[in-house]
Amino acid sequence: MTNNSNKVNIAMLASGTGSNVLNFINYFRIHSRIKIALVISNKPDAQVLKKAEMLNVPSVYIEKAKWNDPKYLLDIFKKHNIDFIVLAGFLSLVPAFLIQEYPNKIVNIHPALLPKFGGKGMYGMNVHKAVIDSKEDKSGISIHYVNEEYDKGRIIFQASLFVSANDTPETLAKKVQKLEHEHYPRVIEGLF
Repeated sequence: MTNNSNKVNIAMLASGTGSNVLNFINYFRIHSRIKIALVISNKPDAQVLKKAEMLNVPSVYIEKAKWNDPKYLLDIFKKHNIDFIVLAGFLSLVPAFLIQEYPNKIVNIHPALLPKFGGKGMYGMNVHKAVIDSKEDKSGISIHYVNEEYDKGRIIFQASLFVSANDTPETLAKKVQKLEHEHYPRVIEGLF
């Protein structure tokens, strides 16, 4: 930990509605060791920013050009005493300098069983559609460390579910999201 408190300060990065972020904020609201200290989005109109504000969690929008500015970006993380970074529906590649600054301290969740259905462009409904189109009988979640390639970091945890013949990408998304909400905060909690 780099901050002066006794809690691990987590920054959450998200691009969309933020259901996982909301789940994390609620899960860690009165936690003795872990605090959601900052929510960051790369989309100015992301619902996750409004949700964080409503729950009194500091949040910031960072425009695309600033993600490549080490001083600007790292200053934000340092200002909020961030110890650990959790991606939750963050749809950009994390800059290499941030990975180097936080080695093995950046984690992502992927809505499929990696190494299948990972990589650039494989997010959200794209993943669920690919799983259905491939006639897979299982899908799930993969929680992994972040490295310089999309979805290639070391896997920490996986949970699976059965894909039924009647599933659509939308129904599969709901089932996978339930797994995310059930496991993601607990897996992160177990890292400390």
